[in-house]
Amino acid sequence: QVQLVESGGGLVQAGASLRLSCAASERTFRNYVMSWFRQAPGKEREFVATISRATISRSGANSYYADSVKGRFTISRDNGKNTVYLKLNRLKPEDAAVYSCAADLGGSWPLKDGREYDDWGQGTQVTVST
Repeated sequence: QVQLVESGGGLVQAGASLRLSCAASERTFRNYVMSWFRQAPGKEREFVATISRATISRSGANSYYADSVKGRFTISRDNGKNTVYLKLNRLKPEDAAVYSCAADLGGSWPLKDGREYDDWGQGTQVTVST
């Protein structure tokens, strides 16, 4: 089981940026597909972004985004630090939610269904004011 701890959330104005971090306890972090999900009050959990396992490919790990965040959010990973990041740019009020990271060893790409993930962090709150 992977222990995941998110950080970096906060209150920002619309148009601002944030960088969320998710630190993993697992030494084999590089073998995990890592993803971010979010959940706003009264809404279902929503897929945000995912990044593939570490790879020796020169092009780096693959990433995939929800249409609602494509072009504004960027997911990345640092396998030396066992950490996955989510950079949120040009934030909108509708981006406000609790953001959680999740880890999984397998599944078909892209792994967008939260039910496929076994390990979750506790979440970090992102609030966007107008």
